[in-house]
Parts: sequence; structure tokens; C-alpha cells
Amino acid sequence: MVAFVSGQGVIGRKTSKRKMDPLVKMSAETSEAPLLVRAARGEKVERPPVWMMRQAGRYMKVYQELAKKHPSFRERSEIPELSTEISLQPWEAFQPDGVILFSDILTPLPGMGVNFDIPDKGPVIEPPLRTKDDIDLVHELDPTSATPFVGKTLRDLTKEVDGKAAILGFVGAPYTLATYCVEGGSSKSYSAIKRMAFTEGELLHSLLGKFADNIATYACYQIENGAQTVQMFDSWAGQLSPIDYDIFAAPYQKRVVDKVKEKYPDVPFIIYISQGGTLLERMASTGVDIVSVDWTVDMKDARERLGDVKVQGNMDPAVLLGSKEFITDRIMDTIQKAGPTGHIMNLGHGVMPNTPEENVEHYFRTVQNFKW
Repeated sequence: MVAFVSGQGVIGRKTSKRKMDPLVKMSAETSEAPLLVRAARGEKVERPPVWMMRQAGRYMKVYQELAKKHPSFRERSEIPELSTEISLQPWEAFQPDGVILFSDILTPLPGMGVNFDIPDKGPVIEPPLRTKDDIDLVHELDPTSATPFVGKTLRDLTKEVDGKAAILGFVGAPYTLATYCVEGGSSKSYSAIKRMAFTEGELLHSLLGKFADNIATYACYQIENGAQTVQMFDSWAGQLSPIDYDIFAAPYQKRVVDKVKEKYPDVPFIIYISQGGTLLERMASTGVDIVSVDWTVDMKDARERLGDVKVQGNMDPAVLLGSKEFITDRIMDTIQKAGPTGHIMNLGHGVMPNTPEENVEHYFRTVQNFKW
């Protein structure tokens, strides 16, 4: 396990002198709950709240400069001063309606007995979990001792944002965590995890069950430290056939949601699956409040298919490479098709690293200036 010790003076964050957008300020002052939380609960809102997946990160020059000084991703995400600073960079620049914890879905793994690292080429789990003995070593997570930096970052974000936006936590879904751990990192074929699923199903189910219980605990820990909404990413579940999604992904997503909702029924819970357009109804049946839709599904179709379940998304991130007029048109298309209630404006995936910051600003300002 890699450990990082945070000392005084690790980072001297300058408070942004940029004036808060009047619309954001008004939103913060007119309700006890931030706009995003109200929309996530299905309340009538004056405009859709807006944030972006991966909004803190590589497309921002200020992040690039910080990363030069702190080249280790785990250092950036596991030292509270650094993760707080990075989480706040888009907030200070654009005032999104959600400020999401800068972290990774793999962050709690060492607290379960699974070592990992994130070099430039992507996550590495060494050794991968391939046998019963490997999986037997996966143990119960105690977030207070294993990930205290996450709690500290969330508490600091809560103080900094001061109710003007929702504080967002996030977790990885059991199937995606299992995929990384069995494959030993990223994969193109997913052959190792599918071989285990189809030849040693009981072994995989035992790992998925452990991850589900630990991820539920981790999500609750984030809520207890300030997260007002939690998003669960099941990045690789979209690679499953519907029948295998029903066997290996959905039951464990639901197990996480049920355990979190048992303790915190009023905290909105979002699920996101990349390439999950064929699974929307299945995603909704896990008990989540909001289904985050990727751009391969028309928002009007998603609304019709999901009924009363609220939605997030779903503009193609590549749209932000286009002209401002083009970006505006696509934003308006998404908002109008989603309707005036139960919609959080977002991208259908994370913002791309080569996205111009001025286009990101235009994206936020366009939504923030919209009125129903």
C-alpha cells in the first residue's frame, strides 16, 4: 500500500477573486438545499442544475500546473489539501451546481486488502485476484482508518462551498471494481473477468458480495462527512449482455443502494453506466433515484423509457470541441427533451482532456442563464 503524509504548507491555495454568478448566488439563498439536491428529489426548480463528470482535471491549465508539482495521482487524491484544491478548481472557475470529490473509484481498495497504483498508463492491480485464496484475503472496509483523507476532503469542501452547491461523493460499483481486480487493470477484451463469471461463478459472486458491502459502507462514510448526493459508476457493466448484467451487476448495485438507502433514505443516489443505453430500465430497477444517461440514447427516449425516474446527462462530451453556437444548440436540445423537473444537466461521459476551457465556461453559463 502506498502511503502519503500530508504536511503543512503542501499547498497554498489562493481563494478565487472571481465574483459568483448572480444566478448561483440567488439559488443558494432561496432554499436550504442546493439546486442540484432539489432537482434530484424531483422538486420544481427554476433551471436544471449543471455539473460535468471529470470536471476537475486534465483539461484545466491550473490542474496541469499542480500535477507537475505532484506527479503521482494517488498523492493528488490522497492528500486532503491537494484533493480539496483540485475539487475546487472548477468551482472557482465556473460555479457548477455540484462539486465532486476528486478521487478514484479504486481508492478504497487498499482498505479491503487489495493494492493498486495508477501510473500514466492506467490502473494496475498487482497481483490480480484470480483464485479463491486471493479473494479470501479481501476483508471488511473501515473507511475511518483506511480513507480518512476522503472524509477530510469532504468536510473541507463543505466548508469552502458553504451551501452554494451540492457536495457530491462517488463510488465504484461492485462489478467494475471486480473487473479491475480480476483483470489486473484496464482491459479491452474483459476475458479474465468473463472467464471467471462463466466457469467459476460462485467465486466471482463471493467477491462481488464483499465489494457490495464495503462500497455501501464507503458511500455511507462519504455521506456522514458531507456528501449530499452520491453517484455510483459501473464503468464496465455496459460490456455485459442483459442476461449477465442481471446476474453479475444489477443484484450487487441494488445491494449497495439498499444498504445506503436504509441509513440515508433522503440522500439522492445516481447510477452511471457507460454504453448502458440498452440497460436503462434495468438500471432504474436497482432502486436509484437518478439514472445518468450517456449520449448514445436520445434524452426524449430515455425519459419515456424511465417514466418517473429522474435523469442526468446526456450531451456528448465531444460537443464541447465545437463552436459556441453548436454547444448552445445541443444544450437546449437536451434540456427541452428532459423537461422542467427531475433533470440534472451533465455530459454523457467525462469531459475530454483537449476541451477548451472557454467552451466549458460557455457550457456552464448557458445552462445557468436558462430559465423555465
